[in-house]
Amino acid sequence: MNKDIIQGNWQQLKGKVRQQWGDLTDDEVQRLKGTREELGGLIQKKYGYQKDRVERELDNFIKANRLDDKEH
Repeated sequence: MNKDIIQGNWQQLKGKVRQQWGDLTDDEVQRLKGTREELGGLIQKKYGYQKDRVERELDNFIKANRLDDKEH
């Protein structure tokens, strides 16, 4: 997956990120720059997930929000 997909759509995705991972606070989401690595790290820290689970969840989030189709 293109690592810039989330960052390029970050303004539109902030609300969806909060819906998907409700334990993330508005302040935490606002501080992120929208990179996949930052978001993944925050999810891992907040939820205690292993890295492979975070990667799967991010991949599913991208697919569910049709972010991977925008370039086609």
